[in-house]
Amino acid sequence: MNSSTTPIALAASVSDDAGLPIAAVERETGLGKDTLRVWERRYGFPTPLRDASGDRVYSLDQVQQLRLISRLLGIGLRPGKVVGLDQATLQDLLTQRSPVQNTVLSKTKSPSSGADLVIGDLLHAIGAHDPHTLRYSLSHAQLRMGLAPFVTDLVAPLTTAVGEAWAQGRFEIFEEHLYTEVITGVLRHAIASLALQPVSQGPKVLLTTVPQEQHSLGLLMVEALLALEGCTCVSLGTQTPLSDIVEAAQAHQVDVVALSFSNLHKAAVVRASLRELRAQLLASTALWVGGACTALYQWPVAGISTVQHLSGLQPLVAQWRHAN
Repeated sequence: MNSSTTPIALAASVSDDAGLPIAAVERETGLGKDTLRVWERRYGFPTPLRDASGDRVYSLDQVQQLRLISRLLGIGLRPGKVVGLDQATLQDLLTQRSPVQNTVLSKTKSPSSGADLVIGDLLHAIGAHDPHTLRYSLSHAQLRMGLAPFVTDLVAPLTTAVGEAWAQGRFEIFEEHLYTEVITGVLRHAIASLALQPVSQGPKVLLTTVPQEQHSLGLLMVEALLALEGCTCVSLGTQTPLSDIVEAAQAHQVDVVALSFSNLHKAAVVRASLRELRAQLLASTALWVGGACTALYQWPVAGISTVQHLSGLQPLVAQWRHAN
C-alpha cells in the first residue's frame, strides 16, 4: 500500500516489447527481489524476459498475478499453493478466504451491521475519488467513536477491505494511495490532539519494520493506540536495517522495540531476524512483534512478546508497567 508508482506512471514506463524491471516489481507487489528469483527457479514463475542489458523485465499481467499472490500470502497461504496460478484462480482463492471483506465490498448485498454500512460508504468515497468526503467521514467517525474503537473497529477492517478491493481489481493503486494518505492524516491529527501526560508513564516504544516490509499503516495504528495509553513513541518508518534498529534503540533509550510483519517473508527468515535482533538489543529492552505473519505465533521466540490483534496492546502495556 506504500508503493510510489501510480498506474499512470507505471504504464508510461512500459513499452509494448518491454516490461517492469525487478526493482519496480518489488515496489508494486511488496515481494523481494530474492523471493522473485527463487520462485523463478523453484516454481517456474514468474517468467521474466530480458532487456538489452540482460536484466529481468516482467509483463504487466505477471505483475498483476504477483500482486494477487502477495495478498494471498498476507492471509496465510503458502507460496507453493499459489505461485504460478492464473489470475482467475487467484482471485477465486482470495474471495473464498475473505468472505467478510467481500460481503462489505459487494455491490449487490446489503451490509449486515452499522460498521459495515460505514465501511461501505467509505469505500464508495474512495471509488468516487472524493477525498473531501472521505476525510470528513473518517474524522467524524474518530470523534464519535473515540480513538481506540476507531482504530480497532473501523480503520483495521477498512484497511483490509481496501487491500482486498485492490487485489481483486476493484481499486487502482492511485485509489489505494488516496485512502492511505487520507487515513494517515486523520490518525496523525488524532495523535497530535491527545493531551500530553504531565509525566511520561512509559514504556518508550520504537516503531519500525525490517527491510522488505513496506507497509506503514499498521505501525501508525499501533502508534495511535500506544499514544492513547500514555506511551512515548519514536517512529522510524519502514524498512530499517537490524543494525540501525539496535543503534536507534540505544540512542533514544527506548524500553520497547515494536515491529510489524506481513506474511511476505519465509518463516525461517522471520525467526532468524528476530533471534539476531533479540541477541543484539539490550536485555532490558523488550521486543514486541505483531502483524499478519503466522510464523510469529506458530514458533514463539524466547524473549519476544507477540501481539496478534490490536486489542492485545493494552494488556501488554499494563504488563510492562507492572513489571517495571
